[in-house]
Order: sequence, then structure tokens, then C-alpha cells
Amino acid sequence: MVSGANIPADLSDAAWLKALRAIGDAQGNFSDLGRDHSAIFIEKANSVLFVAFETVFGIRSGSETGLPLGFDICESRDWSHLTIVARRQNWFRNSNVFGFFDRLTDYGFFDQFDRVIFYGAGMCGYAAAAFSVAAPGASAILVSPQATLDRRLTGWDARFPSARRSDFSGRYAYAPEMLDAAEKALLVYDPDEIEDAMHASLFRGANVDHFRYRRGGAGSIESDLRNLSLVSHLAEAAADGSLGLSKAASLMRARRGHVPYLRALLSRVLAEERPALTAQLCRAVLRHQPLPRFRHHLERAEVQLGIRPAPTSGGETWDDAQDS
Repeated sequence: MVSGANIPADLSDAAWLKALRAIGDAQGNFSDLGRDHSAIFIEKANSVLFVAFETVFGIRSGSETGLPLGFDICESRDWSHLTIVARRQNWFRNSNVFGFFDRLTDYGFFDQFDRVIFYGAGMCGYAAAAFSVAAPGASAILVSPQATLDRRLTGWDARFPSARRSDFSGRYAYAPEMLDAAEKALLVYDPDEIEDAMHASLFRGANVDHFRYRRGGAGSIESDLRNLSLVSHLAEAAADGSLGLSKAASLMRARRGHVPYLRALLSRVLAEERPALTAQLCRAVLRHQPLPRFRHHLERAEVQLGIRPAPTSGGETWDDAQDS
């Protein structure tokens, strides 16, 4: 963290942006990109640049310090970081944002860093993929990104009516194509979220790894990743060149101790009406955490199975309820 940096939660959005500007001006640079976007760059070492796309709401609701994610991830590692902040849901389809990345490219800004990592979730994941083309050879960590919301290509996605006013043609537009220049991309998504899975299927490059994370949408997945410091660990993997499915699977084992994830996993197993797997899951969780909900559903599952205690081996296992 920048020494002493903290933005009070009770400020208006305008006052919050003013405070963020003061930090950027003191530690690097702050730029307004028209009415809807801003960019804050904090200059540290040239070994790694972490580029994140976030929204004002996302930052203010998800950070205890009121600061963009880059501060949490980069300050202790002495990494430089750049955050593009959106004030509204427009998928960063804005000429001022385009011009900003054009200027960075013209100035050779990205060339001064040994590693460049792009990150974003949902709408911001779309932007992270789309603008990664400005830094060929970069890595990208994308959580449930949209490929595009051009209705000619993704008319099946009716979740974002406001996006119909955005133009998804022209430059920095179709995210899968823009990602072609990346060295490696890890795409994390929930295969049970139909629209997210369909968008993920459009990212087909050999440089893209797909990690299936059954959780229920970009917001829930990103919340898990942040709470478990997994964005930070995945960024470290990108920085040392080890980002990929094997590394992601290893890191994602931390979910097994995360109660919100375990509850979501239990809900999915219960919905599938699989008492044997429910019992396996509940026993595995109860070995480490005495959670009443899991005790209750273990007892119900054992009654359904007609066995008390239920078998501890054979058949389906807890891992069958997860993706890795």
C-alpha cells in the first residue's frame, strides 16, 4: 500500500475521485479520460506492470481502503500499476479510452516493463482482454469476460440492455481477437452460467486456458478470488511465467476452506439431488470446520442413503463436485 493511503468510505464519488487524483499526482499520474473514465498510474519498479480495469462502484464496495485492487497487489511487491476506472457500465467503449491506449503505445509505455499483466472481471474482463493488444506478449487474468456485446454476434445475451447503446465495432472491439497477441491468458468462468460459458467458448486461442469455477457469475467468483488473495497469487504466477491450468488448479485448492464457496457448492449438489455426493462433501468439510448447515445435510443425506454412518469411500468423491 502507498504509505498512509486510505480513502474514507463516507465521501461522495466526486470527492473520492478527487482523493484518488491526489494519490496519483503524488505517486505517479492521474488522468481524466472524458466524463466517464479515469486512469491512475503508480510508478514503482519496471519489472512488472499490473493493469486493471475496475468501476467506481466495484472499488468502493470491494476495498477496505477505498483504493483500486492494484494497490493491494502491487505495493508490497514494488510493482507498477495502472488502473482504468469507469463511472458507468459502458464496457470501456469510449474514444477517450481508445486514445489513451493509443498514446501509451506510441510512447512505448508498455515496452519499459519486463512483464505486463492485464486483469478484469465481467465488463472489466472484456476490457482487459480487448486492450491487452496494446502490450503484445502480456499476460491476462480474466474472470467471466464478455467477448463482445455486438448483437449480431451475441444476440443470445440479453443481460445488459444498457450496452445496446455502446458501439462494439472498430478498434479494441472483439476481445478474443485482441487477445491473440498475449503470451498467456487464464479465463475463469462458471460453466453453469449459460451466457458466461457461451462467451468463454469464443475465446479459442492456443494461448488461452479455461478454468471452470462453479460459483454463480463473475461477481461471486471475483469476490472469492479477492478474499482468498487468489488474484494476487495468479498475478505472481503471471509475473514468473507459470500462469496456466496446473498452477491455477493448485492455487484454487484454497477454496476448500472458504465458507461462501463451500455453501455455494453445497447448494449446487443439493439441487442435483445426489445424496452420496452430498454426504461426501459434508464429511470433507466437517473434518475441518464444524459448520451446522453441513452437519444437517449430512444427516439428511445419510437417511436418504439408508446407511448410518454413510460409507466413506468408493463411488463419487468431493472432487466430483468441483472443477480443476
